[in-house]
Amino acid sequence: MRKILILQMRPEDKAANSEFEAILRVGNIDKEKVHRIRLEQPNIPEVNLNDYYAIIAGGSPFDVSCLPEYKSNAQLQVEKFFNSLFNKVTEHDFPFLGACSGNGLLGNYCGTSISTKYAEPVGSVDVFLTKEGQKDDLLKGLPEQFTALVGHKEACDVVPSDAVLLMSSKTCPVQMFRIKKNIYATQFHPEADGEEFILRVDIYKDHGYFKPEEAAQLKSKLTGIKAPETNIILKRFVEKYTI
Repeated sequence: MRKILILQMRPEDKAANSEFEAILRVGNIDKEKVHRIRLEQPNIPEVNLNDYYAIIAGGSPFDVSCLPEYKSNAQLQVEKFFNSLFNKVTEHDFPFLGACSGNGLLGNYCGTSISTKYAEPVGSVDVFLTKEGQKDDLLKGLPEQFTALVGHKEACDVVPSDAVLLMSSKTCPVQMFRIKKNIYATQFHPEADGEEFILRVDIYKDHGYFKPEEAAQLKSKLTGIKAPETNIILKRFVEKYTI
């Protein structure tokens, strides 16, 4: 029986487990129909696309744009894995949805530059659909502008040359893009709400996303925040490719 493959890259167990549960909950995914791989851990299995309906990739504290000498062995392992995976995913136009780090990894694979130019602080931003986005199956009928949760130190400087830009924001022009018909990436976190981000603030307060002394203020601003439209995007992706 085919399953949905969920790929994670968070070395911190608490963050990884919470993200995993959020993906299941928001995507309305049966846990028994999921294969989960944590890519920062040793002995990563080989991925056979025939075993899966679709792939969802979560976020991570790793930055694609940092110099190679500053990358841990775990990060180098993750990047090597994705470069190999994307060879297969793009060849077969295999359903893929990458969030945040998945966006940078796919953009980097496609040859666009990744830098800190369009970093966004932890919190909510207004994102808007492009004309192409309004026609996409995952976005049809959504408001032209709505709230998304972000927090990243790097982003795509421009949309990859072979991609379609679906969503943007004033502070980060590449919020969502699509390769071919079925390969998606979002800079925002479609699985998250304010409570999920509060957990991540506690875990990543020393990772350079913000000053540690700002943690309490950030958590106060995140309390009660919802992002229902971005949650719909994740749910629609699951529904589209598992029916």
